[in-house]
Amino acid sequence: MLDDIYNSRILELAGNISRLGRLDDPDATAKAHSKLCGSTVVVDLKIQDKVVTDFAHEVKACALGQAASAIMAKHVVGATVGELRALRDTMRAMLKEGGPPPEGRFAECACLQPVRDYKARHASTLLTFEAVVDAIDQIEAKRTAAA
Repeated sequence: MLDDIYNSRILELAGNISRLGRLDDPDATAKAHSKLCGSTVVVDLKIQDKVVTDFAHEVKACALGQAASAIMAKHVVGATVGELRALRDTMRAMLKEGGPPPEGRFAECACLQPVRDYKARHASTLLTFEAVVDAIDQIEAKRTAAA
């Protein structure tokens, strides 16, 4: 049963996470934590003109959280804030409402579709998406306050 979600692609992604660590001078840092399983993701983000220019993260999560974080790390630089907000919403809908997987640069997230049948695993899978949008919100709030 759990073999469906812990398949070879998920395990491959989980074992090959890029951009691990922290940025020296991020525009924002956000942390997302799952109380259910204890998984935690911390992201550092730099944005210029509403486009991600740099990203790093610390991932202390299960294989699903690691796989989602690996996909984020591979594709986040160059993504717009609009794309990333839409990605978070699409991932939520995919897992919680049976919606379609993301398309475009984040189409690889489709490999996480089997998680929709395991509600207890949704939070850990969504951590990276939630943390990135939290960091975007922080950056936009700072820039609005400074204007």
